[in-house]
Amino acid sequence: MMNLAGKTALITGASSGLGEAYALKLASLGVKVILVARRADRLRTLADRITAEHGILAASVIPMDLSTRDAGATLAKILKGRGAPIDILINNAGFGQTINFVDEANDFIVAELTVNIHTLVELTHAFLPGMVERNDGIVINIASTAAFQSLPYMAVYGASKAFVLSFTEALWGETRNTGVKVLAVCPGPTATEFFDSNGTTPALGRFIRTSENVINSTFRALEKENSPAAVIDGGLNKITANLSRFFTRKFSIKLSGRVMKPKGKN
Repeated sequence: MMNLAGKTALITGASSGLGEAYALKLASLGVKVILVARRADRLRTLADRITAEHGILAASVIPMDLSTRDAGATLAKILKGRGAPIDILINNAGFGQTINFVDEANDFIVAELTVNIHTLVELTHAFLPGMVERNDGIVINIASTAAFQSLPYMAVYGASKAFVLSFTEALWGETRNTGVKVLAVCPGPTATEFFDSNGTTPALGRFIRTSENVINSTFRALEKENSPAAVIDGGLNKITANLSRFFTRKFSIKLSGRVMKPKGKN
């Protein structure tokens, strides 16, 4: 296991799901975690748990809505004002909904793109230079298997995750000769609040993985001497993410649409 004791990690979307799981894992490795999300009560509950298990300085909380304009720049300013460097950045915050694009509210789309892309880029731009200067650091951007093919009924979400994957792979290329590790983590459907939050449950059944699966895939990738630019969690997800290599894009889009179509839609 990597020696990360004494490092400081910033984790967005830390109030539940993967963000919470990353926080608990890193805290168990001696990392001080800064937890960011909208739900202050959930963050404080998590921080109290980490503090009780790992010490009073183990966790701190910054409640913030990362879907607001310039949220990333504001958060970066707050943290730089504290003077402590960010050694590990986990851009986990992100959301989407399973819906026909023409029915998706414009305000929701703007917020979705702000969190999934704009804030992620702002935070990476704020903290990656310091890591490169120190020749040490980790950036983990949560993409998705949705990044590998067009995704009917999650058109904006899938496109945003394609951006995250491409952006992160490019940064990996720029930093691969430094001591900084940059990794795009690409989960498939995972047992978190993601689908609960938008009230739809597509027919995903056997594809569901756990947060622990994703965390384990992340650390296996990071621990490699030549860590990859991206990791897909789960063997079945690797197959589905690469369907477009074996079938036409038209076929892959039709298949994805059948899988992702919300229940009750004709």
